Amino acid sequence: MAMCKAPPIFGFAIVLSVAFASAGAVAADVVIGTGITAAAHYRVGRTICRQIERSSRGASCEVLRIEGRDAAEPLAVLTNVRNGAVEVGLAQSNWQNYAFEGTGPVRFMDVKFDTLRSLFSLYNEPFILVARRDSGINTLDDLAGKRVNIGNPGSGPRVIMEMVMETKGWTRKSFRLVDELPQAEQSLALCHNRVQAIVASGSHPNPEISKTVRLCDAKVIEVSGPDIDKLVAANRFFSTTEIAAGTYAGMTSPVKTFGVTVTAVSSTDIDDDTAYEVVKTVFDNLNAFKGLHKGLGNLPPGRMMTDGLSAPLHPGAVRYFQEKGMM
Repeated sequence: MAMCKAPPIFGFAIVLSVAFASAGAVAADVVIGTGITAAAHYRVGRTICRQIERSSRGASCEVLRIEGRDAAEPLAVLTNVRNGAVEVGLAQSNWQNYAFEGTGPVRFMDVKFDTLRSLFSLYNEPFILVARRDSGINTLDDLAGKRVNIGNPGSGPRVIMEMVMETKGWTRKSFRLVDELPQAEQSLALCHNRVQAIVASGSHPNPEISKTVRLCDAKVIEVSGPDIDKLVAANRFFSTTEIAAGTYAGMTSPVKTFGVTVTAVSSTDIDDDTAYEVVKTVFDNLNAFKGLHKGLGNLPPGRMMTDGLSAPLHPGAVRYFQEKGMM
């Protein structure tokens, strides 16, 4: 029997109506929230929805999204999970960590997110640095003294860039110019040479980055080195990764960087059977699931149980992983 829900806070959500096929199981409405501008999260949410429709008799799915308004979108998603307006949220691992630990942008909030529980992690969202070829920027260290867009306040790229600046010992005075343009506007600034470098984060290949590299005569710069290694080691939600050769024009070899992981998060308010069935649907059909979206092409099951998961695993997820001998 479907449960009554509070209306989603900050906007919308993905609605997955799951009819469990196992004997004695009751139908349950599962709401999965994604950010309204997080296009890749939305597509992956629809992918999960389609897989549930294929795997469960009578399952139906409707896709909606959550608007951040005055809050960062991932925090809006997690707030909806915390308040019980949605059962599952898709959010980056750094925001899961901030919320659960009460750190970073969440440290001044009066509410606690200690009821959050992890289901699994998904794909990486690498941090990326793009610079004009005529800028003289060939390494991360070359960024000092240049004209740089660090992203708009509260955005994912901005939060990560500020952490990079801190670990490198940089302040705004370390750059010739600091812009705060959102991702939708920064490519034009790069092409017009207002800035010499921009930052972004997300799944790759990214159509906007691809267009920027091609039209602005730009290149992707490696973000690595001892300082970055320390940053990753100090923050469990980060992991090192590579952007594959050929992802963008002129990339003849892989580019090292780091980033966050997209995670599926629930809360202690979700019953174990519901969490179990969501995890089971994804993992029992993982090969088919990978083929539904290019961002899901490399999903090692073992790492999906651990990567970027700051909140404890939901008991329903633990039950599935134990049944399969995965833990």
